[in-house]
Amino acid sequence: MKAKKLFDSFNYAFEGIIYTLKTQRNMRIHFVIAILVLFCSIFFELSKVETLILFFTIALVIVTEMINTAIETTIDLITDKYHELAKIAKNVAAGAVLISTVNSIIVAYIIFFEKIDSISNVFIHKVRAMPIHITFISLLIVIFSSIGMKAYFGKGTPLRGGMPSGHAAAAFSIVIGVTFLSSNTLVITLTFILAILVVQSRIESGIHDFKQIVVGSLLGALITLFIFQLIF
Repeated sequence: MKAKKLFDSFNYAFEGIIYTLKTQRNMRIHFVIAILVLFCSIFFELSKVETLILFFTIALVIVTEMINTAIETTIDLITDKYHELAKIAKNVAAGAVLISTVNSIIVAYIIFFEKIDSISNVFIHKVRAMPIHITFISLLIVIFSSIGMKAYFGKGTPLRGGMPSGHAAAAFSIVIGVTFLSSNTLVITLTFILAILVVQSRIESGIHDFKQIVVGSLLGALITLFIFQLIF
């Protein structure tokens, strides 16, 4: 009987995780990023302490997101009317998720900064002699490709809506170009953050959905990466 209750407890816990994944977009984003970070960490020589910090940081983000979901669900169960205290409770829970997310970004940057910097310098020195106009050619190819895909799918305009997101494609094309041409890891990081802000603004304004943003980002990054690697 005790074993069965213990098994049921684990089952309920997994159901809670699955529910959060199914219903919360941010949770799905956290999971995808966590998987990518863990995959990338395989190729870096992390110490035991760095690995533990990485695990704890990922767990903290996921736990706070689940607590936030639990609080929101409980409030919605109690009342479906607007109440100032309900708003405060939800905002505080969302603030906890924001703090844990910002903390995870800082931790990841501190852990991977030197390792990425040393690796990137190897490639950067090799492409220093590469003509700078290659970046602009890559950007134009990305823009034309995104317009062509919009025409194929028949939705949106060249500058607004449709599959894929042209802004996301251009933003991440620039990120890849800056990555190859700049020797400053901080500049690369800031460019990446600006690209994230661009795609986030497209989603928040309702111009694109998450799928269109992902396809656009991959399109821009992969085309630009392919061109640089081809020439290199």
